[in-house]
Amino acid sequence: MSANTIRAIGSGGAAGAVSALVGADGTATHPHARSLLSPAAPMRDLSDALHIVCMLHGRFPGVFDHALSHGQPDPVIPWLELAANGFAEERDRIAALVSAAGPLPSTPGQAESEAAVSAQRHALDTLVQSDRVGCAIGAAAAMLIDWIAVRAFLDRAAERLGLDPAPDQLPDPIATVTALDSVTVTPGAERAALFGAQQFLAQQRGLWDLLEARASARNA
Repeated sequence: MSANTIRAIGSGGAAGAVSALVGADGTATHPHARSLLSPAAPMRDLSDALHIVCMLHGRFPGVFDHALSHGQPDPVIPWLELAANGFAEERDRIAALVSAAGPLPSTPGQAESEAAVSAQRHALDTLVQSDRVGCAIGAAAAMLIDWIAVRAFLDRAAERLGLDPAPDQLPDPIATVTALDSVTVTPGAERAALFGAQQFLAQQRGLWDLLEARASARNA
């Protein structure tokens, strides 16, 4: 799935707006996330990122599971089911990468970091269980689009750890655009979808900010 493809397909609606938000403030734009793609990135920084990403996104139920269990409109259910099933594969992959990477690198302020990730998990869980029509779908769509960049990091980590690449089982861009369009049929629902996307990205940005701070503390 390509962020540019989603932006092009859904350029006139909520899908294009959500993709633009991800393009402006998502994982791909964060300096620390970009630095981890370098062949010279310290392995301890990649390992730390794998562990913390696993803490936030490697648990069940996750974003798609919570959204599914909270009464979404019928047209988006097949898309959410596909996303939930595909992300189960992503969780398994993250777990395998964490196992291969070894123990979490020793870092000052570990208790504070764990508390911050726990707060982020709670914020995401609350967001995708919102009663506002469109909110959960906007957040879920933003996560799928942003995961393109997260997957680039996972692929680089797998390469560094000598593991085979894994196929992407997540929904294709047309399904994501269709899902967003099916719920953003009113101005209120579109605003809710954009709010959900913005709030997801705020938590995702916070994840990479935390990882950057941890790397600075560890490497000082």
